[in-house]
Amino acid sequence: MGHSSEEEDTDISESEIEEYGDKTFDELKKESSKLKVSEEKYTCPYCPGKRKRDYHYKELLQHASGIGNANSKKRRAREKANHMGLARFLEVEVQNQASSSKQVNGGAPVVVCDHDDRFVWPWVGIVVNIPTRFMNGKNVGESGSKLRDELRGMGYNPKRVHPLWNFRGHSGTAIVEFNKDWLGWNNALEFERYYELNQHGKKHWLAKDIEKSGLYGWVAREDDYESPGIIGEHLRKTGDVKTVSELEAEHARKVDKLVSNLTKNLEDKKKTLQEIETRFNETSHSFNKLAEEKDKLHQAYNEEIKKIQLSARDHFQKIFNDHTKLKQQLESEKTELDVRVHELEKREANNETERKKLQEEIDKNAVKNNSLQHASFVQQKADENVLKLAEEQKKQKEDLHKRILQLQNQLEAKQALELEIEQLRGKLNVMKHVGDEGDMEVIEKVDSMLKDLREKEENLEEVESLNQTLVVTERMSNEELQDARKELINGLKEMTIRGFIGVKRMGELDSSVFQEACKRRFPEDIAEDKAAEVCSLWDEYLRDPEWHPFKVVQVHGDHKEVIDVADEKLRELKKEWGDDVYDAVTTALKEINEYNPSGRYIITELWNSKEGRKATLQEGVSYILNKWKDYKRFRG
Repeated sequence: MGHSSEEEDTDISESEIEEYGDKTFDELKKESSKLKVSEEKYTCPYCPGKRKRDYHYKELLQHASGIGNANSKKRRAREKANHMGLARFLEVEVQNQASSSKQVNGGAPVVVCDHDDRFVWPWVGIVVNIPTRFMNGKNVGESGSKLRDELRGMGYNPKRVHPLWNFRGHSGTAIVEFNKDWLGWNNALEFERYYELNQHGKKHWLAKDIEKSGLYGWVAREDDYESPGIIGEHLRKTGDVKTVSELEAEHARKVDKLVSNLTKNLEDKKKTLQEIETRFNETSHSFNKLAEEKDKLHQAYNEEIKKIQLSARDHFQKIFNDHTKLKQQLESEKTELDVRVHELEKREANNETERKKLQEEIDKNAVKNNSLQHASFVQQKADENVLKLAEEQKKQKEDLHKRILQLQNQLEAKQALELEIEQLRGKLNVMKHVGDEGDMEVIEKVDSMLKDLREKEENLEEVESLNQTLVVTERMSNEELQDARKELINGLKEMTIRGFIGVKRMGELDSSVFQEACKRRFPEDIAEDKAAEVCSLWDEYLRDPEWHPFKVVQVHGDHKEVIDVADEKLRELKKEWGDDVYDAVTTALKEINEYNPSGRYIITELWNSKEGRKATLQEGVSYILNKWKDYKRFRG
C-alpha cells in the first residue's frame, strides 16, 4: 500500500477522484491488516505526519468521510480520493466484519448489560437538547431524517427518528427507533455507550452542577417509560417494558415452538409423499395398459385408412380426367368470345374514355364550388363579426374618453361653484351684521346676494345630478367592455391559431413536469399513471382553502405576500420530486393567489405570452384583426 515519491508529487484531476478512490478501496482490501493497531484501535495510512495516529472505528470513519467529502480547495485531489476509498472500505468491509462478529449464540445480545434491567420494547433511544429556534410563533428544529442519517453514518443503523412536539412546537427531544432483533439491541447499547464515553449520557444530562451543550442520548428504560412528561407519554403509547432475560426466554420459546412445528410439518409432508407415491404407481400401471390398447387401436385405424385412401385415389383420378376434357372445351369457347369482346371494346373505348373524363371533371368542379361557397360564407360572417366588434370597441373607447373629460370639467366647475357659494355665504354673514344698524342700501345688497346664492345652489344640484348620471353611464360601459373581453376569450379558446396573444388557465398545474419526473423514477409502463396520481393529489392541495403557504414581507416599504419556503408540504415536495415540480406547484399557487384567492379554482384570462402579463382588450382585438387580414391576403 506504499506510494512512490513520483505519485506523491503529481496530483490527479477532480474528474479522476472517484476512479482513484476505487483503486484505493481495492488496495485496502488486499492489505487491510495495516489499518489495525489493536483489537479496537485503527490508524489512518494517509496521514503519517498527524499527531493523532490511533482512532476508534467511528472516529476513523468520521475522519475519512470529512476529508473525502470536503469542498475546500486546500485539500489535494489525491488526498480526498485516498480518504474516500478509506471511508468506503470502513463502511463496507470493516462494518460487515464487525456486524457478523456481533451475532453469536443464535443471535443473542453480545454487549454486556444487566439482564434484569427493564428496557422499553421495541428498543428505542432518547436524544435530548436538540437545538431549536423560534419561528412564526412556534419552536422549530431539524427533521428526524437528518438525525437518523447522522446516526447511520456513525454505524448505529436506526430505523427512524421521531421528533416529539408539544403545544409550543418542537420540544428539543426525539425518540430513536431501532430494529427489534438482537442486532438492533446491540446498536442501541452502542449508541448509549457512545454518549456515555463522550460525557453526554443520561446521568450527565440529569446532573445539575454542569453546563449542558450538544446532544445527550441513552437507551429508554423503565424510569423513562413511567416518567410523566412528553417522553413517557410517547413510550407508553408505542411500547412496553421487558427485561433482556424475558426477551431471551420468549425468543427461546418461539424457537422451540418453530422447531416443533417444522418437525410436525416434515412428518406430515413425508406421509403425504408416501400417499402420492402409491397413487402414482397405480396411475402409472393404468396408464401403461391404456397405452397398449391405444397402440392396437391406432394400428387397426391406420390399416383402414390405407384402404379408404386407395379407393378415394381411384375415384379422384376418374373425376380429374373428366374435368380435363371439359376444361379444354371451355378454353376453346373462351378464345372465341375474347376475340369478339376485343372487337367490341375497340369500338366503344373512345366514347367511354371521353365520357368518364367529363364526368370526373364535373364532379370535381361541383365539390370545389361547394367548398369555396362555404368558405366564402364563413369568411364573410367572421369578417363582419370582427369588424363590428372592433368598431364597437373603438366607439366605446372614444365615448368613454369624452365622458371622462366631461366628468373632469364638471368636477372642476362643481368645485369652483362650491367655492363661490362659500364666498357668498361669508359676505352674506358680514352684511347681516352690518344690516343690523338699519342701512337700507346694505339690506338691498343682502337680498341680492341671497338671490345669487339660491341660483348657485340650484346650479350645484344640477351639476351633481349630471355627475351621477355620468357615473352610472361609465359603469354600464365598463360592464360592456368586460362582456366584450369574455366573448374575446371564448372566441380565442375555439380558434386554432397560435401567437403571442391567447388564453391562459390561471392556477392550472403543468402535468408534463410530473410526467418527466415520474419517467426518471419509475418504469415506463407505470410512469404515466403515477404522474397522473401525483398531479391529481397536488391539484387537490391547491384547491384546499385551509392550505395557505404564504407569508407577508416588506419590500421597499410595501407589504407583499410571497411563498413560504419553510412550509412543510413544499419542503417535502422539493426534497422528493426536485426543483421542476416545485416550481410548477409554486407558480400555480401564485396565480391562484393573484387571480382567484377566494374561490381557488381555475379561471381563464386573456394573456400576452410575449411579455408574460395580462393582455388588454385592445391588444386582443388588434391581434385578431391582423390575423384575419393575413388570412384574407393568403386566400386572395
